[in-house]
Amino acid sequence: MAAEIQPKPQTRTPVLLNKIEASQDVVNTAVIIPKEDGVISVSEDRTIRIWLKRDSGQYWPSIYHTMPDSCSCMSFNPETRRLSMGMENGIISEFILSEDYNKMTPAQTYQAHQGRVTVVLFVLEMEWVLSTGQDKNFTWHCSESGTQLGLYRTTAWVSGLQFDVETRHAFVGDYSGQVTILKLELDSCSLVTTFKGHTGNVTALCWDPVQRVLFSGSADHSIIMWDIGGGKGTAIELQGHNEKVQGLCYAPHTRQLISCSSDGGIVIWNMDVTRQETPEWLDSDSCQKCEQPFFWNFKQMWDSKKIGLRQHHCRKCGQAVCGKCSAKRSTIPLMGFEFEVRVCDSCHESITDEDRAPTATFHDSKHSIVYMHYEPTMGWLLTSGADKVVKVRQTRCLLRQRLDRQPNSDLFSTNWSFDQSQIFSHQIFFRVELIEGRPISEKNISWICSLIQE
Repeated sequence: MAAEIQPKPQTRTPVLLNKIEASQDVVNTAVIIPKEDGVISVSEDRTIRIWLKRDSGQYWPSIYHTMPDSCSCMSFNPETRRLSMGMENGIISEFILSEDYNKMTPAQTYQAHQGRVTVVLFVLEMEWVLSTGQDKNFTWHCSESGTQLGLYRTTAWVSGLQFDVETRHAFVGDYSGQVTILKLELDSCSLVTTFKGHTGNVTALCWDPVQRVLFSGSADHSIIMWDIGGGKGTAIELQGHNEKVQGLCYAPHTRQLISCSSDGGIVIWNMDVTRQETPEWLDSDSCQKCEQPFFWNFKQMWDSKKIGLRQHHCRKCGQAVCGKCSAKRSTIPLMGFEFEVRVCDSCHESITDEDRAPTATFHDSKHSIVYMHYEPTMGWLLTSGADKVVKVRQTRCLLRQRLDRQPNSDLFSTNWSFDQSQIFSHQIFFRVELIEGRPISEKNISWICSLIQE
């Protein structure tokens, strides 16, 4: 059923803890059960499985339930143990899991869509079930009565959905590459705005309600950070994948973004740095460095008796340049370019070694990722792959690595300064200096203690 992996100590990569490989088809969604050492998975093979870790160290299914159609997506609320599951036939079925996770009781059924349900999201604070489908409809239902409260028709079928409880804003990403923000009311909604920054379809969304930023991943291999709360319309690009971005998760305690792609790549981004927007590409009929004409500039070609050149753009300044004036390559991590990109000669000379310092780490999951889930309280990262395997990894080693690099980072919106630290008999003594009088919760102190103890 599942194999227990003995992790290697002192590693600086996500440590593989377990593999679950009993599904007969692709696992479309899987989530970690907090504090239970368990996993919930839904699959194209029509099954819902609750996996609990046994004394042997292996995961065995405590629940194996077959649905009438393929399970396309799922949302789980650990506080109420409510499992909302979307299917190929457009129906959403909800179950309540028992405290020991050995029994599931049907709770509600919604005829939400006319086609495959693509995303389902249960909002406890509102008692709403939000969903999107391949019928291009975004709907929200009352989880108590089961009645449909509202519907919004999108231009393309939706593949990403997030919700902000405080403002009642729904973020909807679709196959046209557009992100739509809707203001939801009890029985209606209004269009707030739309963002268009991707050249491919939006494949994943992730919302940080504290910093009020939205991350969108796309089939164009890119990630965009939209600063919703800043009011300036800032959009920061992150280029670190070679294939379609499949999942996005955010670790708020350390301000790190975790992204994955269909080729198995996992990237952990440090978002606690001052990033820069990529410049807009400038238009010109000739190279803005050497003034050689581009190949469509017939007049200048005739006047100067020169052959027209191909146009390129410097990724740092955005100027239109020829190949000779932009022959060099460089990484620009603070602009999101973790891979080497084309830059003009003058920009290449201005980029220092400090500017090239990476702001992301790269890891290989060794399977084609379909879905990803991060559990912050445990530091576990789950990936399900096209190989029908679910992998669970420990990522606290990477969180601790970031603390080692930046001990005074803006954790919990508070500046920490460790004046004295001592580890003796697993006890830690330290003083926390508060800025602006903002207290740190006991939960966050316990979390930072656990990192230092490890």
